[in-house]
Amino acid sequence: MKNIVILGSTGSIGVNTLDVASRFPDRFRIVGLTAGENIALLEKQIKTFRPKIVSVLKEDAAERLRQRYRDYDVEIHAGIEGMISAAAFPEADLVLSAIVGAAGLVPTVAAIRAGKDVALANKETLVMAGEIVTKEAKKRGGKILPVDSEHSAILQALGGYKNENVKRLILTASGGPFYNTPLSGKRLIKPKDALRHPNWKMGKKITIDSATLMNKGLEVIEARWLFDIPSEKIDVLIHPESIVHSMVEYIDGSVIAQLGVPDMRIPISYALSYPARLNGGFPTLDLAKIGSLTFKKPDIKRFPCLSYAYEALDIGGTMPAVLNAANEAAARAFLKEEIGFLDISKIIKKVMSRHIRQDIVTIEDVLLADRWAREHAEDFIKRC
Repeated sequence: MKNIVILGSTGSIGVNTLDVASRFPDRFRIVGLTAGENIALLEKQIKTFRPKIVSVLKEDAAERLRQRYRDYDVEIHAGIEGMISAAAFPEADLVLSAIVGAAGLVPTVAAIRAGKDVALANKETLVMAGEIVTKEAKKRGGKILPVDSEHSAILQALGGYKNENVKRLILTASGGPFYNTPLSGKRLIKPKDALRHPNWKMGKKITIDSATLMNKGLEVIEARWLFDIPSEKIDVLIHPESIVHSMVEYIDGSVIAQLGVPDMRIPISYALSYPARLNGGFPTLDLAKIGSLTFKKPDIKRFPCLSYAYEALDIGGTMPAVLNAANEAAARAFLKEEIGFLDISKIIKKVMSRHIRQDIVTIEDVLLADRWAREHAEDFIKRC
């Protein structure tokens, strides 16, 4: 029996993880849940899974839950300290990190420092502090297992081969809903348009990132740290069908790909059971029905966010954290209709151009860069 804590249980990844766990009650036990403000859904999860520890964003919500579930054997906490307590919960064997954005960094690091295996859906942890996090995991003896479909695909395609056998990693991207939209048309894009992803059902922020291709840029940075592969060996291809989730090309010319229907429960189940595989009754792939698979190079001029991610990775230090923070601020502003779709990439570029790279020694260095970038991004947003 594997005991699991889910950081971000009410989001898309968290909900799908609970669905996977519920299919294998003899293998997985949910011992911890954390959530932000969706308390109604969290309460349903508490009643169904009976966790030992729960944490929410605000203290008043935590107090209401304490009163409501005082007959349950459950600790209820609040705030960042509560998330840290859940992440480092002694009974947990694996922590699934699914908090959206930079907010997931500190609790994920807490899980790693507690020696837990981490199933990582929060890509921002490695984007912001990849070198520190991977060193800490190695030091503490815990594994970092990818949950993103692309990185799960690479993990499977690597199959234990050593890095000297790898020529390059190839991440695939659907291209989002606007890949074929002319630049002039993008000026009229509204949030409701950008949230209509053609293949995947995801949270709002990651769906916006998919539309700008920033999500793929963040995944390039994540792949660099997950697999210890330099940026010049990580490529991106647009693959509108979202069937080939990623590929590994080897030095002998062989290319190994992982294919599957676009259903996040498949990579989640692999992360939870790694290295075993589970028969969860998920949809299977019918290639004859699909008929054909297409690939093309990304258009960097029309989707500059991808190039900004490579630039931030190559600069290193605090720049990836600045990239991420500026993107989060701009995506939030777009969702609130404070800026236009094309302003997202412009704000990221302006913030990066203002930043002077600093070395990262501690997590506090990362958080300082994150705060600096958000302040400057908000200034540009006001001007827009």
